[in-house]
Amino acid sequence: MRLDRFLTETTELTRSLAKKAMHREEVRVDGEVVRNPATRVDERSVVTWNGERLALVGLRYVMLNKPSGVECSARRGLYPLVRDLIDLPQVERLQTVGRLDVDTTGLVLLTDDGQWSHRVTSPRRRCGKVYRVSLAEPLVGDELVRAVTRFAEGIELEGEEKATRPAELIMRTATEAELTLYEGKYHQVKRMFAAIGNHVEALHRESIGPLVLDERLAPGEWRELTEAEVAQF
Repeated sequence: MRLDRFLTETTELTRSLAKKAMHREEVRVDGEVVRNPATRVDERSVVTWNGERLALVGLRYVMLNKPSGVECSARRGLYPLVRDLIDLPQVERLQTVGRLDVDTTGLVLLTDDGQWSHRVTSPRRRCGKVYRVSLAEPLVGDELVRAVTRFAEGIELEGEEKATRPAELIMRTATEAELTLYEGKYHQVKRMFAAIGNHVEALHRESIGPLVLDERLAPGEWRELTEAEVAQF
């Protein structure tokens, strides 16, 4: 690997800033100052920047129990970011695998493996996402039958060219629903229930495909996925 690329992958330096750091003689390889960005390094090389040894970080896969009031965005806005909750080196490289609204809680996956993220989110893989939904109004009787049918057939949402993909609606109580989606449109769950005249008061994602939120994780807590969990996608 070229030294300038190594620096960009192990620090927050851009390639141009990495070259400037080398010209300032801040970078050493095996104890020697190196100014040539094309210098080749490998896993045996000892690379330091301002005296701090750098090491490549492998691909990471993280499960987070997202609390309310936290954004899945990569850009900082009005709310804290999910990555602020994760104590890992170069955490800024982690991207959410699909997003949850700021007030939605539950399972969020983060990774720096773009191919794995694509496999999880690709509609072709029909990776179902299960949500627990708290409704403002009871959904029972004929109204429930109609709702189940409409969700299964797909609902035309305002501003969308196509109806939603078939979704599976199960009522656990009169106001507690379990909804399985196979896509991720903007505010989809809330908009679907609004289309049948109801209102979502709380929303929690329980699973993505075969991966279920670890019940040992309190809101705001996280852990890295096991190799077996990563291999499920």
